[in-house]
Amino acid sequence: MQQRIESIARALHLAEEQRVPLPPLSETYEELTAEQAYAIQSAWLDIKRRERPVRLVGHKIGLTSLAMQQLLGIDQPDYGFLLDSMMTAPGSAVRRADFIAPRIEPEIAFWLSSDLRGPGVTIENVLAATRGVSAALELVDSRIRDWRIKLVDTIADNASSARVIVSERIVDPAEIDLVAESVTLLRNDERVGTGTGAAVLNHPASAVAWLANRLADFGVALRAGQLILPGAMCSAVNVDAGATYRANFAHLGEVAIHFI
Repeated sequence: MQQRIESIARALHLAEEQRVPLPPLSETYEELTAEQAYAIQSAWLDIKRRERPVRLVGHKIGLTSLAMQQLLGIDQPDYGFLLDSMMTAPGSAVRRADFIAPRIEPEIAFWLSSDLRGPGVTIENVLAATRGVSAALELVDSRIRDWRIKLVDTIADNASSARVIVSERIVDPAEIDLVAESVTLLRNDERVGTGTGAAVLNHPASAVAWLANRLADFGVALRAGQLILPGAMCSAVNVDAGATYRANFAHLGEVAIHFI
């Protein structure tokens, strides 16, 4: 099985680099389990580390909305890794052709000031360990053809993550209501999405707590200084070349990215 895990991880890596998607793993390997999919994700991270100097800067959480969980027939989120090579400065111009089928979604980014180690991590623990939150956009992309994904597909594919755009403005989480914090997603001047923090497991910090407790099963903690993306506040929107995407938050401000 380890040889197959390495082979699938290598195939995902080539799919990303060559921008040629794979058939759904869930169809090619019908017996693939979630645990094996996470092993593939870990093997892919090892490949990236071997090929060039990259640094783990945090984690992302996906499938935090009830609608997405129901669509995939699951009852919990998934997660992936964030590398320094995935970080993109706000206001940058990014090539649409560098991706396969990119979509973009607004999130509330958490910056940790102390470690979080499960089990038993609560929302209160997360907020106490958070030095600040920021407006963020996550660019997701599927190395699986036509986004025909099931749970094992997106887990193996690093939770479909591609790039992260985070505002430089950091706000003390005690200063805002994270559940009520609202966002409007714009494509140029067209409103293409709206949402609040409540869309993320009813509280964005709840998603961070879930991740800390989930990683505890593997003896892994969330570390001080890491960036955590807790999940989308509204549905992801397809990305078009020539368009600028802006997330306007009620209290966190704005973050934007342009595609060429």
